[in-house]
Amino acid sequence: MRTKVAWILTPLLVLFMSFSYGQEKTITGNVTDQDGLPLPGVSVLVVGTTTGTQTDFDGNYTIKANVGQVLRYSYVGQKTAERKVGSSSTINIQLAEDAEALEEVIVLGYSTKSVDEVTGSSVQVSSEDIKDVPVLSVDQALQGKVAGLQISTTSGTPGAQQDIRIRGVGSINASNSPLYVIDGVPVVSENFSGSANRTSLSSLVSLNSKDIESMTVLKDASATAAYGARGSNGVIVITTKRGKSGKAVFNFSSVLGFQNNAYNKRNPLTATQRASLIDEATFNAYGESYDFEIDEARDFAIANNLGNIANWDGSEYDWPGLIENKDALIQDYNFSASGGTEKTNYYASLGYNETEPTVIGDSFRRISGKLSFQTWLRDNVKLDNSINVSNSRQNPVLENGAFFNNPHLTRYYMNPFANPYNADGTYNINSLGTSVFNTLYTNENDEVYNKYTRATTNTKLDWELIENLTFSSRIGLDFSLSEYKSYNNRYHGDSDGDVNGSSTASDEKNYNWVSQNSLNYQFKLGSKHNFDVTALFEYQKNNYTYLYAYGENFSTDGLTNIASAGSNFDASSSFTDWTNISYLGMLNYNFDGRYILDATFRREGSSRFANGHRYGNFGSVGLGWNVHREAFLEGSVFNELRLRGSWGVTGNSGIATNTYQAFLAYDADYAGNGAVYPSQLGNEFLSWENGETVDAGFDFGVFDNRLSGSFAYFNKRTYDLLQNVPLSPTTGFTSQNTNVGEVVNKGIEAQLNYDIFRGEDFSWSISGNFATVNNEVTKLALDSTGEDINPSATSTYKTTEVGLPIGAWFMRTWAGVDTETGEPTWYVNGVDGEVTSNYASAARVNQDEASALPTFSGGLSTHIEYKGVFIDASLYYAGGHKVYEQYAQHYFRTNSFTLGSYNGVEELLERWQQPGDVTDVPKLVYNGADNFHATSSRHLYDGDYIRLKDLTFGYNLPSKFTEGIGLDAISFTVKGTNLYTWVKDDGLKLDPEVGAAGYTGLVTPPVKSVVFGVNVKF
Repeated sequence: MRTKVAWILTPLLVLFMSFSYGQEKTITGNVTDQDGLPLPGVSVLVVGTTTGTQTDFDGNYTIKANVGQVLRYSYVGQKTAERKVGSSSTINIQLAEDAEALEEVIVLGYSTKSVDEVTGSSVQVSSEDIKDVPVLSVDQALQGKVAGLQISTTSGTPGAQQDIRIRGVGSINASNSPLYVIDGVPVVSENFSGSANRTSLSSLVSLNSKDIESMTVLKDASATAAYGARGSNGVIVITTKRGKSGKAVFNFSSVLGFQNNAYNKRNPLTATQRASLIDEATFNAYGESYDFEIDEARDFAIANNLGNIANWDGSEYDWPGLIENKDALIQDYNFSASGGTEKTNYYASLGYNETEPTVIGDSFRRISGKLSFQTWLRDNVKLDNSINVSNSRQNPVLENGAFFNNPHLTRYYMNPFANPYNADGTYNINSLGTSVFNTLYTNENDEVYNKYTRATTNTKLDWELIENLTFSSRIGLDFSLSEYKSYNNRYHGDSDGDVNGSSTASDEKNYNWVSQNSLNYQFKLGSKHNFDVTALFEYQKNNYTYLYAYGENFSTDGLTNIASAGSNFDASSSFTDWTNISYLGMLNYNFDGRYILDATFRREGSSRFANGHRYGNFGSVGLGWNVHREAFLEGSVFNELRLRGSWGVTGNSGIATNTYQAFLAYDADYAGNGAVYPSQLGNEFLSWENGETVDAGFDFGVFDNRLSGSFAYFNKRTYDLLQNVPLSPTTGFTSQNTNVGEVVNKGIEAQLNYDIFRGEDFSWSISGNFATVNNEVTKLALDSTGEDINPSATSTYKTTEVGLPIGAWFMRTWAGVDTETGEPTWYVNGVDGEVTSNYASAARVNQDEASALPTFSGGLSTHIEYKGVFIDASLYYAGGHKVYEQYAQHYFRTNSFTLGSYNGVEELLERWQQPGDVTDVPKLVYNGADNFHATSSRHLYDGDYIRLKDLTFGYNLPSKFTEGIGLDAISFTVKGTNLYTWVKDDGLKLDPEVGAAGYTGLVTPPVKSVVFGVNVKF
């Protein structure tokens, strides 16, 4: 919220002289900021007069006043100061930074407005709030700071993409991700990982959080309509740092720390535990048939080598500990320089980050550099340019599925009887007693990486044609290159045996460029009618190319490139592109700063739709009333009271390119010849998905803004949904994309801030936010009989029906374990009453209309400072939803799957053993098939959780010490992240922070970290 825009404004020099009776004299002096830098264009007012003289633009001033009069000095972003004219003819003044004034500007991407001019729902987070958060993807730093913004860490592997939703999910098949705008340019934010089975790679890792000035989250139609279709799911505006005039200022920061998994209480069976359960399961399965007692079950199991127990030497092998990288190291170093003259300023930075994962594997590494400058080419022409380049290397984990080389799967599925090592100390790859791979071996003998290079440049020219009429031209270029390589060794893993080693490589190139040309005119009619009008044309073009190659059969070790492969070569390439063209008009009108009208119209065309349906019309109208500026509130407790409301329509084109076209595919082989076949039906009438949003709220500040906050209600109706609708098999196609269906999201959002103490030596403030979202499907596509078509009909977990949330949980209802027989039971009607142990006889029902997404979320934070010592703490919470433990289908089985082929979890120790036992785990039978593991509410948990997001202790060294060693400032910090997690449901053992789909998975959970930081300014 500390957006410093003073240097891009030309303050009016207002000078008034009075007709007073004191002796008139000429006063000279200079005005500087808190760093001693000159402030050009300061307003100097002789209090109570109506005339004055001009100031110079170098910070020096000359003014005539009478002895005894008061001079008032003011400048944008600085605290106003006053001095009384005495005997001296020289008055030098130093103005202090006014944090509250700086926070009065909101960056909206295409425009920058004062808070009093904003009618939409938006929240701005400053660099102060994110600078010390140890995250690689800057959007992670927003978690818990913005009401209505839900962020889930889908993987804690360094560089992974985050799952972000603003005000819930509005689309069934199209994109629900927000648009990112960096320095006014819409950018592509995709997953640039080379494999869908491995960890995702966020394009936002290319940004260094130290280079961020602010991030603004735009939520309602009035705030997002300017971005048309791409703003339908909300907009996150990122503004990077610029320099300011004055002496060169250098900043160096160093962060060093460690991280571990934040929350994971799901533990696999140890070897001893598994052995005892094998005894029991063996007796329950074969004891009666083969006439042996429970104490003889081990002999029977060994004789038949059940679960590979015959090869167990009685030792405990800590597979979970071996694949874990405890206290993974975090290193982050940044250096920046900024400064300039009254005509030109600059900002340059260099950063390096190295972060180890919490499982075995190579570190994530990134080096980044940024250079920006602004210069006045003429008095009315300004050039603004920034360049950002970064290179990242990630070790992507094979974690997006039940793969035998997934290290997290090794933790739970590896046979605990298996020794990781041979007698000679080499890795055991031949006698594991399971099909799960020895991850220790593959980690050292396979090679895999994602390399991601991104270069962006943003150039803008502002030309003031006449007073207050400015022509602006901007071009943003964004080039991403992602290189992926995966080599699997010849002896053990995915490519042993006949494959004899394999290598995969791919290159992805994404080139995105945006051109914007606009006219902005600010004018007044009379003294109270203020207008700000903008007309803008935008052209965006995106080109994406993909090149893939594969080879097998390597003749020797050490050669990992495809050129050294001997057979089974494969190659592929593809190209896609899309274009957006937009015409935008924006009007902001205010009457005397009290009544605000904000109107936006955007006509946007997308190449994703057919001719005749490519253009959509979107817009919004917002109204605001600054009640605190009314005469009847003068002298009241209100420093701020603003009522606001908006209505608008946005669109969504977030579907695959060329979806509207009927396709023939040419990749078939027929008797050795190329073949052609129909592959896509297409839909030439396919067009925009639309969203209509109503938003109403208020902002307030009372008691000198000691207590401030905001409240909003929103209702968003998404219609003409882009749905993939099933077709009759007689058509020869499985589905077709059409515009049909409707979804409604509504809820409330509230933010509250309170300064408990305000003092020169001691201050204490708290803030919190809370948001709800209710998601409901109100219309679906109809089949030939007039019945709704369920988009989730093929899912064994979910349903999408009118009156329910998108993807509501739909499964059999768990009734518990039969206390007499030990068999699992489910409710026959899916609700209550009669139960059955026949899984197929139980009905599937929606589970309390539960959603996979939180229905409420929020954050709570506090800041305490005493004489340079400060403490910051923040919580994040979410709830009202349910999450499903999808891997329960594997490690919760009560038979040979867990006790023979793989392994189970320690909750199996709570199994039923004798009549009368009350438990949630059925009887163990080695050759049984009771379906306990199958999809049911037994493995569906309340998702409510609270997380201690950040805890920071810091100290700002007093200036009397820093000045003595030639430094401007030094600060020391110790920050903990995700230190504690509280989960409502005791059965939820895996991390509760899951993606929008609502499934816990065998992926790297979010991490908790402790880092030590030093910041030096000189």
